[in-house]
Amino acid sequence: MSVLDLAPVVPVVVIDDVDTAAPLARALVAGGLPAIEVTLRTAAALPAIARIAAEVPGAVVGAGTVRASADVDASVRAGAKFLVSPGAPAALADAMAASGVPFLPGAATATEVLALAERGVKEMKFFPAEAAGGVPYLAALAGPLPDVRFCPTGGIRPANAADYLALPNVACVGGTWLAPADALASGDYARIEKLAVEAAALR
Repeated sequence: MSVLDLAPVVPVVVIDDVDTAAPLARALVAGGLPAIEVTLRTAAALPAIARIAAEVPGAVVGAGTVRASADVDASVRAGAKFLVSPGAPAALADAMAASGVPFLPGAATATEVLALAERGVKEMKFFPAEAAGGVPYLAALAGPLPDVRFCPTGGIRPANAADYLALPNVACVGGTWLAPADALASGDYARIEKLAVEAAALR
């Protein structure tokens, strides 16, 4: 099964303290969101991926904000089960394709989508979703590119997630609202689990 089919929302999380990684992942999985994208934006990201991979059964942890081949290698070594990039220059696309794990390369234009489709890639991240044209843009792409599926990320909120999920070419959305910094700081994992339950019910 594709990572895109695990749940309607993939939590996109920033982890500053590695000790929060496992309890955060447990709360998200308990709420019905097993696929978790940990962004490579902090020093704790790779250790957090390793911690989740080792300690949270049921979690499918991936690495996001993958920008270079070195990120690909480090993420896979840490235990990432999928990779997500904001864009897909040739060298990065090659490295992700060679990684042995599923990957979602980022695309924001029809040309970028076509370039990836030429490589045989049919599942992509649409980023930055709202800034790049949002629901109307993705709806327009569905006509000429019916075999490509997207995970839009960037500006997705509970208020507009259902609009994206209603599109035939959207398999899931990336959500940054599921691990609020204040909830992580205070250890309020019950709140995070509640947000996950609500997100899992979006479709």
